[in-house]
Amino acid sequence: METSVSRETGPDRFVVAADGAAAGFAQFHDVDGRRIFFHTVVRPEFAGRGLASLVISRALTATREEGLRIVAVCPLVKQYVERHADEWGSSVDRATPAMLQALPPKL
Repeated sequence: METSVSRETGPDRFVVAADGAAAGFAQFHDVDGRRIFFHTVVRPEFAGRGLASLVISRALTATREEGLRIVAVCPLVKQYVERHADEWGSSVDRATPAMLQALPPKL
C-alpha cells in the first residue's frame, strides 16, 4: 500500500491517501500560535491499516516544524500524544474554553 500525507486548506486539514485514494484526515484550526486538532477520520474501508497514526504523526511533526504548539482536542490525537508522551509531551498545551469556542464545525 502506497501512502502519502498532504496539507489542505479550506478546511484546514492534513489528508492521508492510500493507493491514490483519500483515506482520511486530521482537521485543525490555528489560534494564537497553537494548532488545535479537533477531528480525525479514517474511512471505514481503510480502517486497521495504521493510517490514523500516520496522518497524526505527520501532522504533529509539521506543526512542530512550523513552531506552533499542539492542542489535542480530538480523542485520537489526544490518545496518540499520550502514548508518545516522550516525543510530544513538551509540545502539547491544554485546550482552554476560548480555544474551543473558536473551533469551526467538523467536516
